[in-house]
Amino acid sequence: MLSSYFGPGSIVTQGTSPSFVAAVTQSVSLLVTSGKTKLSYVDDVLESLKTLGPYFVIAPGLALAHAKPSDSVLAPGMALLRLDEPVISGSANDPVSLIFSMCSPNASEHVEMLGDFGQLMSTDQVMNNLLNASALSVIEDILFRYAL
Repeated sequence: MLSSYFGPGSIVTQGTSPSFVAAVTQSVSLLVTSGKTKLSYVDDVLESLKTLGPYFVIAPGLALAHAKPSDSVLAPGMALLRLDEPVISGSANDPVSLIFSMCSPNASEHVEMLGDFGQLMSTDQVMNNLLNASALSVIEDILFRYAL
């Protein structure tokens, strides 16, 4: 169950971010803070963004920042930065308000986590509820109620 991958302090709401890169950096840094990755994982994700563009903006308003499994990953993890004012990523799915980040130590778990995440987020109700949530406690309730 993906909800078990969220560590303490890994869900944050914020009014604005100066850029998409800054928002991705902050979201992935939540994985570092919660002990799921080393700081070098932030660089891995930013390098993927630089090389491949905003490929992890996977739906309108939704990004899933991640990089391939590496030695930077200490444990499987998820984090979320929810912005009140969306940012522009350069994707056709702009603007982005929900910046999830994910890390996994191996390819099979990586694929499994992506599949579970995609299945849940394909539910319009979950997306709309997360985008319109009024407080951090509401976001946590949405994520954990739907067994993310």
